Order: sequence, then structure tokens, then C-alpha cells
Amino acid sequence: MDAITFRFLMSLAASQNLEMYLMDVVTAYLYGSLENEIYMKIPEGLKMPEDLKSKAKEICSVRLQRSLYGLKQSGRMWYNRLSEYLLSKDYVNNAICPCVFIKKSSSGFVIIAVYVDDLNMIGTQKEIDDARTHMKEEFEMKDLGKTKFCLGLQIEHFQDGIFVHQSNYTKRVLKRFYMDKATPLSTPMVNRSLDVEKDPFRPCEDNEEVLGPEVPYMSAIGGLMYLANCTRPDIAFATNLLARYSSSPTRRHWNGIKHIFRYLQGSIDLGLFYPKNSKCVLVGFADAGYLSDPHKARSQTGYVFTIGGTAVSWRSQKQTLVATSSNYAETIALHEACRECVWLRSMTHHIQESSGIVTEKEPTKIFEDNSACVTQLKEGYIKSDRTKHIPPRFFSYTQELQKNQEVDIEYIRSSDNAADLFTKALPTTVFKKHVHSIGMRRLQNL
Repeated sequence: MDAITFRFLMSLAASQNLEMYLMDVVTAYLYGSLENEIYMKIPEGLKMPEDLKSKAKEICSVRLQRSLYGLKQSGRMWYNRLSEYLLSKDYVNNAICPCVFIKKSSSGFVIIAVYVDDLNMIGTQKEIDDARTHMKEEFEMKDLGKTKFCLGLQIEHFQDGIFVHQSNYTKRVLKRFYMDKATPLSTPMVNRSLDVEKDPFRPCEDNEEVLGPEVPYMSAIGGLMYLANCTRPDIAFATNLLARYSSSPTRRHWNGIKHIFRYLQGSIDLGLFYPKNSKCVLVGFADAGYLSDPHKARSQTGYVFTIGGTAVSWRSQKQTLVATSSNYAETIALHEACRECVWLRSMTHHIQESSGIVTEKEPTKIFEDNSACVTQLKEGYIKSDRTKHIPPRFFSYTQELQKNQEVDIEYIRSSDNAADLFTKALPTTVFKKHVHSIGMRRLQNL
């Protein structure tokens, strides 16, 4: 189960007022049956058969019938074993989200979201109790009660919604890098200069010293990326930008890392809040930062999708093509957002339909702040001296989705486009506005 699916399930639990329970399978990998012949050396303590006692253990081996921890195929064998059992109990599964199993009954439904040996059960109380019972009959389980901590995420259940954050993890990261007593800052990144030579995040220059292994640059990037991918979209752009210099970081880049840490120090309890009884409607925002990397003439793609006003999917990524205009960059960003939207629609529709939740089939609105780009995609490819070099595939795919009423591209002002958060460094006021608009809240304010 990926993080996006898990966030959607939390938003679904909040909007439909469902229960969430967590179970853990004890020694899960040992349940898998092997399909191939695998032999291992005789481990210490194993008694040899009578007819082999005269032979040395070194020349003997045993054939495995079950998977063990450490085998490459153990994870797959465990998934096959669990999947076979759940399907025999009338659960349904789909390749769109293969780690989500759904069972519907006349009185309700239960969704089992699997992450290795952690099973999150979301649904109505009676169906969850039944699922817990038949899982205990087949496997040795630990019943952890209501989901409060899973995959490093802390989940708080309030009367008006579900709040997910990583306060404990953030504190550990800050303490590991000796930033737990640093002075807090209001944004994760300084405003960048338009002058290429004065840009604090320019690549390493010839006269600059590259930081050695004594500076844990890559370790810091890894810690920040886990936060940015799970519950902290507000640091996604800054982390993506600084991750580019992992192979040759300088003191300037390390100062950028510490700037993010100082921002985290002042917003430790910031997370995503999924309100109860909200409309489960998917809405997208797309944007591009033209020449965000002026040193290699690359722009930045940014998009975010919200359900009930809170983010469930986002991305901040440097484009692989050289865009020759802001219109070109925005077209690429919108193309990427539409690709993500197709999968999100498939995943959410499958889960809701299999659970018996009634939803209206409407095109997903994706907001874009480049009016020329919106016009071109709505009225068709317009060939001119400024657009004739843009590959038609960037127009055709999005136009086909609009024609099939899967997406609806609409214009929005730049000041209201939440995707701005993922393409550039923003002033404090604008930054806080966008952070609030994607459903991020402080635990102390709930």
C-alpha cells in the first residue's frame, strides 16, 4: 500500500465517519509457501536424523518448505498466502491497488489495507469485528486497537475529523542533527535571487570546497524526504531542490538544509487534517516554475490533489525537458497532473464502488493559472511560431481526457493556486495561505 492510497483511506474514514483499527501479523513471512526448491545449511541446534548422525553437518543441507526472513521472495510469498485467504473469504481485490482488500455486506463494509505485516481495517464496526475474528483464526495476530500509530505516522481521532502528523519523527530528526534547540523560521526556504551568480542554490563552483563524509548531507536529505512524502508537502519543493546536490554539496547547500530544519523546529506539530462529513470530491491544482533551475535551463513541475479540501497526492519535480517558454512549462506540468489524476480517479472509484459508497461521476477539476495554456487545451492545439515546437502529445492526452469528461481544466489566479507551493520559494504570507488551503493544521489549534 502506498502513502497516497493510505491518505485517501483516512480521508474516506473521516468523511464517512468510519472506524479504523490496526492489526499486526506475528512472523508474517513464515506463513508463505515456497514455489521453488531452496536449500540451506543445517542451522545450529537442529537434531540430525539417526541415519545421518555419522556424517558431518557441513556436507548436509535442508530443503525449505516455508519462506524465511532474508529470502528475496519472502514478501511475495506472504502476499500470495494472505491474498489467497482473503479472496476465499469473499474479499475483492484489483490491480489498481493490489494491497487493498474490500468486503461488502448488507449492513456495511470493511477495507483491509496491507503494508507487509500491518493490516489497517477501515469500515463499519460489525464488519471490522468479523474481519478481526477470522484473521485471528488463520494467523497469529496482535490486535493493536484503534489506529493511532502506523508506518511512522501519528493518527489523532477528533470529533470533527482525523489528524495525521509526524511530530515524534520530526523531533528525532532535529535531535539527530543537533537542531532541536535552533531558532525557528517561518518558511522552509529563502527567496532566491534572479541573478544566476547570486543564487544560493547554484551548483558547486570551481573554487568551492565540496563537503566531506563528516557532514551527513545525504542522511539529512533522506530524513526530510520521508517527511515531505508522507505528511509535510510544505517542504516538498525545498527538499527536492537541495536533493539535486547530494553528490557534491557545498556549505551553501548545507545551510539550506539547516534552514529547513529551523522551519520544522517552529512547526513540529503541523500535519494534515481530514474533516468529518466533508464532500469526497477530488480537486487538482497544477503549476510550473519556469526556469526554476536556471543553471540547466529546467523548469519545475508542481501539482497537488485534494479531497475534502485536504491534500492526498502531491509532487514537486524538476522537468526533464527544456521548456522554451512559461506556456510550454505549464503544458508539461498539466500533462503530468492529468496522468496522476487518471490513476487517482481509478483508485478512488474502485474503492468507493466496491464499498457501496454512492458517488457522482463527474469530471475532476484541475486548476491552472496560465490562461494561454488553458485556452489551448480547451480549444485544441493552436499552431503558431511560439507553439509549433511543442510535442503534440502534451496537448492530445489532456484534450482526450477532457473530451471523455474525465478532467475539466479551469483557470485560477496565481495567488489562489495551491500548486505554487511546489514550484518556487514564496513570501511568508503567501506561503502560509497555501499551506492552510491544502488542509494543513497545527495540532495545538485543533
